Amino acid sequence: MNKKNNINKSLLLTIAMAVVALTSCDDVKRTPGKIYMPDMAYSRAYESYADHSNLTEKGIHYDNLPVEGTIARGKEMPFPYAKDKAGDTINYNASKLVPNPIDSLNDKEVVEAERLYLINCGICHGAKLDGNGPLYKDGNGPYAAKPATLVGDAKYENMPAGQMFYSVAYGKNLMGAYASQLNKRQRWMIIKYIKNKQKK
Repeated sequence: MNKKNNINKSLLLTIAMAVVALTSCDDVKRTPGKIYMPDMAYSRAYESYADHSNLTEKGIHYDNLPVEGTIARGKEMPFPYAKDKAGDTINYNASKLVPNPIDSLNDKEVVEAERLYLINCGICHGAKLDGNGPLYKDGNGPYAAKPATLVGDAKYENMPAGQMFYSVAYGKNLMGAYASQLNKRQRWMIIKYIKNKQKK
């Protein structure tokens, strides 16, 4: 008798599950209601290189450009100051407040920073950062004006990293700009290298 009750219960449970399964498989009919931002709820997919010239006619404002001020993943923040106009030093002075985003250099980065320094800066400022590079040669080189002594001169040892970056990026006095030769990270690496040498 007990087995018969168990079989009946199992049979009833199976039938109930089958009914639930069959009724739930029916087409779902919903009324979504109001959508706050339809463009986000229903995204419009467009091929990157497709013709987008007629989108404005459809009321879609799309120009293939990222939002102004957007910084690509992995890229550094832009330097906040533009080059001063002739005779002006406002941005040069303001650049003192910009910190070096590179806190430290590992062994591999030190070697790379030294290499970049020697290629781009050492010709004037010297391998020892003493302002006695091949172009000056104790006054016997092709340039008579002595380059800045980066190690041993309090003016340059106390110069903030942001001001050094400004000078490297835009040029200062007789030194030309190095923005075309060195990317932002390389410039900051060289400045960190110089600051490390100054500490020693």
